[in-house]
Amino acid sequence: MQQFDAIWINANIATMNDNGVPYGAIEKGVLAVKDGLIAFVGRRDELPEFDVMATPVHDMQGQWLLPGFIDCHTHLIYAGNRANEFEMRLNGASYQQVAASGGGINATVAATRAASHQELFVLAKDRLNTLLAQGVTTVEIKSGYGLDFASEQKILEVAAELDAHHPVNVTKTFLGAHALPAEYANNADGYIDAVCQMLPGLHAAKLVDAVDVFCEGIGFSVNQCRKVFATARALGLPVKAHAEQLSNLGGSSLVAEFAGLSADHIEFLDEAGVAAMAKAGTVAVLLPGAYYFLRETQLPPIKLLRQYQVPIAVATDLNPGTSPLCSLPLMLNMACTLFRLTPEEALLGVTRHGAAALGLKDRGVLSIGMRADFACYAISQPAELCYQFGENQLKQLIIQGKPVRL
Repeated sequence: MQQFDAIWINANIATMNDNGVPYGAIEKGVLAVKDGLIAFVGRRDELPEFDVMATPVHDMQGQWLLPGFIDCHTHLIYAGNRANEFEMRLNGASYQQVAASGGGINATVAATRAASHQELFVLAKDRLNTLLAQGVTTVEIKSGYGLDFASEQKILEVAAELDAHHPVNVTKTFLGAHALPAEYANNADGYIDAVCQMLPGLHAAKLVDAVDVFCEGIGFSVNQCRKVFATARALGLPVKAHAEQLSNLGGSSLVAEFAGLSADHIEFLDEAGVAAMAKAGTVAVLLPGAYYFLRETQLPPIKLLRQYQVPIAVATDLNPGTSPLCSLPLMLNMACTLFRLTPEEALLGVTRHGAAALGLKDRGVLSIGMRADFACYAISQPAELCYQFGENQLKQLIIQGKPVRL
């Protein structure tokens, strides 16, 4: 007789597996968990015998189960906000005028450097709570608003504390090469050297799961980013990049050269870059919130990504400057309406492909042996999760087999 910790019956299950059925769906299915993992998923008549008296059974009454959502690109830990800049721009101020008034990323860096561990933890916990209530079970958090060793360490330590004390699983990405701090004005090469010197210590403290760079004309060059990637590779750390957001600099091909996890933004990505990503198995991460907030007009090359079968992930890019949007359901809708993804593609982007963008092979789909991270929604079809936002259909959230209080 099979032993289970709990069973969910009479559920429509969007496994998000590639089984030839839209959404990998199993109608009127059953899901069982044991020791935090999925122990069975399939039809009721395939379920092994179990101790009915000792096993909690949840009747879903035809509701839908989906994998827990994965937000694979956020800058969730920061202090302050830039609403004043938002208002300035809408009143006609230029980017240069905003920067001259003390705005831009330097404003967030100053506020984040000044904030304590506790202050950053409380601010970030509230944002993480918001994502949790939307069905998000895994979040990537980047540093990059410190830009010196002590402040970058502080941000990554807060991310580690959130992972230890919050139901959401947090992965930590070092984004020291995010922008040029004021103390390195006109010395980008010197700052890149400093970033490469920060990385070993942060890695030794177990604060880094991956390394990111901003490869762009207003960020860092391909050669500068290559130096950071080489340092990461020497430490055995995977890499990713903000790439091709504003121009076609070649950052995505650089990520592919290092067999990197993902290239993110990618509005100006060309066919050569897409082909390189496909060959390397690099995930394309779409960030429709930044596209919307910046009022961009250059669409990512969705047709080419499909043609080359590059996995497409979707994320919030939550940050105070270019995507102050703490809503993954909104990103699902935007991915469909702005980028013309199908609802299935969008949902793959926050489940199976979101996991791939973080190098996580134990989640993102509902199959035996995977983490029991899943959500129950009162919907009639999965497309509803992309069709509307503002009304939360989430009824139950399970993380590692345990119900989470919402």
